[in-house]
Amino acid sequence: MNIFRLAGDVSHLVAIIILLLKIWKSKSCSGISGKSQVLFALVFTTRYLDLFTLYISAYNTVMKVVFLALSYATVYMIYVRFKNTFDSENDSFRVEFLLVPVIGLSFLENYAFTPIEILWTFSIFLEAVAIMPQLFMMTKTGEAESITTHYLFFLGLYRALYIANWVWRYHTEGFFDQIAVVAGVVQTIFYCDFFYLYVTKGV
Repeated sequence: MNIFRLAGDVSHLVAIIILLLKIWKSKSCSGISGKSQVLFALVFTTRYLDLFTLYISAYNTVMKVVFLALSYATVYMIYVRFKNTFDSENDSFRVEFLLVPVIGLSFLENYAFTPIEILWTFSIFLEAVAIMPQLFMMTKTGEAESITTHYLFFLGLYRALYIANWVWRYHTEGFFDQIAVVAGVVQTIFYCDFFYLYVTKGV
């Protein structure tokens, strides 16, 4: 494992913890897209189906469990624990516009036409667009709490660091995962405008 991969994982973890702490401390999920969080939970579920069948390392296993647990904890707090504070009116992005093409691409572009590989590919493509409901919600309301923007910043940083990780692995190991790289670049592009505003205006 290289420093870019480790830093990316830490940034991803920090982003989720920031969001969870925001909800727990304020006892409110105002400004947070429940749809995006459900999509991320779906991403982790379909990606980590090999949790009990494939052992890579203790680090890998622990991170899988942590991301699964935290993603479902976030969904629980939004839709159950603090559901009275959930802004369903503004969380109105049509997720079927994301799911249908992602499912189609997963069947067309994969490394092996098996259930596990198709679902893994689905998770990669879905992660690339899962943030769209959150960005749509922020655009619609014209508001963004500082905690929410910090969450998005660390998510974007995670993707940027993973691109650096892929470049490093290509040059040192000759490793290149076309599906993951293309999806990761697309996802990072979605954050570019947000990054610009975050840095220049301190949103």
